[in-house]
Amino acid sequence: MVWTERNTVSLREEFVHLACQAGANRRALCRRFGISPKTGYKWLARALESPGDDGQSVLRDRSRRPNASPARSTAAVEQAVVDVRREHPAWGGRKIARRLLDLGHAALAPSTVTHILHRHGLITPDASQAAAPWQRFEHDAPNGLWQIDFKGRFATLAGPCHALTLLDDHSRFNLLLRAQPRTDTAQVQPQLVEVFQRYGLPARINADNGSPWGSPSAGGRSLSELAVWLIRLGVRVSFSAPYHPQTNGKLERFHRTLDVEVIAGRHFPDLAATQRAFDAWRTIYNCQRPHEALALQVPIQRYQASPIAYPQRLPAIEYPRTDTVITVGWNGFIHFHGRKLRTSTALHRLPIGIRANPELDGVHHVYFCHQKFMTIDLRADKPDT
Repeated sequence: MVWTERNTVSLREEFVHLACQAGANRRALCRRFGISPKTGYKWLARALESPGDDGQSVLRDRSRRPNASPARSTAAVEQAVVDVRREHPAWGGRKIARRLLDLGHAALAPSTVTHILHRHGLITPDASQAAAPWQRFEHDAPNGLWQIDFKGRFATLAGPCHALTLLDDHSRFNLLLRAQPRTDTAQVQPQLVEVFQRYGLPARINADNGSPWGSPSAGGRSLSELAVWLIRLGVRVSFSAPYHPQTNGKLERFHRTLDVEVIAGRHFPDLAATQRAFDAWRTIYNCQRPHEALALQVPIQRYQASPIAYPQRLPAIEYPRTDTVITVGWNGFIHFHGRKLRTSTALHRLPIGIRANPELDGVHHVYFCHQKFMTIDLRADKPDT
């Protein structure tokens, strides 16, 4: 017979009651109740020691906790852990342990911090389940790749807010966090100019498939006005695969952290108040919040400004002498080998370079500055654009 947690105390009461009857064979009762004689006599002794007490309380399991815990953290240490947790409710044991070390406290094991949080009721079951490790590919150095996107729209009392975010892939350093009323190029480009002037230019920027970045699924028509400007600056532009936002995975993770630590449960009066909250939190995220993917460093410890400065003027557009250079007409149309082909409307009046594929006769790659953005296949009835 297995004494389950639900009926253990009741079975102990039955055993004690039967074992105390005159002429009871206590060893036989032990066998019937599936317990050892040692255990049976223990419960009998417990009941006989406190005959007037309630059986339910006497026969419950007693705590194995020692009378003294000399290795337990001091009250001051526990209070420091609790203070950091209350200041940053979404931080776990590793981040809090590292932050306390940075603040001059003695080293604490993350597991010790977690135990303290449990003791003070500061970790919910949902939070424990949500804590999952993340492992992602990262570039070897800062500014090799930046990830840009808008976080999903949320409401303020004065209207909608779109959070424009920009993250360095290597360091997770947040380069831009701006509360915007809209998501068009007119909103994004001035913000990027400020970032480029402060931090320099990256080698590549990855964006999703929405406005104002462009849509690779549209073939050659994917280049937007903003993408054309970035390419002219020498930045390579790439796009997440359609319906696969995880390509910008670090930025998606950043958005979840932003939501948990800043946005969720708050009602901002307007964009200005939202921006003040963003600015305060951005300092915490970049300079104070230990990042587990960075071996508990903070992002600013891994980031360095780019050596490529933002130019005062857009560089001239040049192509190899072997390219066929064509100026794009209205609505992005060009004429090539007797065919009327559409490129991108954002390229109107700009030159593009058409370069023959040396391995496939009749196939040509189309470049704008350094970036290939479409292919022309003259072998097909309709070119691949």
